Parts: sequence; structure tokens; C-alpha cells
Amino acid sequence: MNNPSDQSSRFSIRWMESLERWGYITAGLSFLFLGMVIFAYGWYAFYETLGAGVLNASLMLMNDLLLVIILLELFRTVLNYLKTHTITLEPFLYVGIVAAIRRILTTGAQEQVLQMSSDQQFNRYLWDVGLNGLLIIVLVLALVFYKKEMSPKS
Repeated sequence: MNNPSDQSSRFSIRWMESLERWGYITAGLSFLFLGMVIFAYGWYAFYETLGAGVLNASLMLMNDLLLVIILLELFRTVLNYLKTHTITLEPFLYVGIVAAIRRILTTGAQEQVLQMSSDQQFNRYLWDVGLNGLLIIVLVLALVFYKKEMSPKS
């Protein structure tokens, strides 16, 4: 005979798993919706700032589009989790690489606009770009090693 305590535990676990699934679904939809909003806003801002200069408007749009790519990669990660119930490292490495590239471009755009007025600001800019460049190299190497480790052995 089934123990009522076991049935209650199974019901609680099924209920929590259902809530977890809905949590992932709402988070994934939020990533997708936010990506679409930022995409639309990026193009709107590009059009609005185009008169001030193509370079600045293009850098702002590129920054927004890279953020959209990050959000879509997170959306894809949630979708894959819902399908397979496993989370892999690879999408997060891609997100880290794109985020570091985005930071370098943003820093470069800020430098272009602000025209670095002091040596201290310029040194901070160089450190920021250098550390993000190093981060990109480390993440790419991690991605290469991860793919090599995950590839089928023959």
C-alpha cells in the first residue's frame, strides 16, 4: 500500500518542478521580449542620432545589437534547458566573449566622444581594453578546450 506521506512528497515535487518550468519559460520569454525591444530601440536611436554623425550612431547601434545577441543566446540556453534539462557551458562562453567585445566597442566609442582629457583617463581606457582583450583570449581558449573535450573520441 502507498504511504500517504510518499504521495504528498511526490505531489509537492511535481508541483515545484512545474513552477520551475514556468519560471524558465517566463525568464526565456522575458529575454526574447527584451531583445526585441532593444532591437527596435537601437534602430530608433540610430535614426535619431544619425544627424549627429554616422560613426557615433553606428557604434551605438552596434552596441545595442551585441546586447540583443547576448539576450538571444540566453533565450536559446533557456530553450535548450527546457528541451534537455541540462545546461551546458558553451553558451555562457559565447555570451562572455560577446559581452567583452561589446565592452571594448563601448569603451572605444566613449573614448571617441570624450576625447580623453587626462593621462589617468587614457591609462584607465588602456587597462579596460587590455583586460577585456585578455578576457576574450581566455574565453576563446576555454571554448576551444571545451569543444575538444566534448567532441566524440574516436
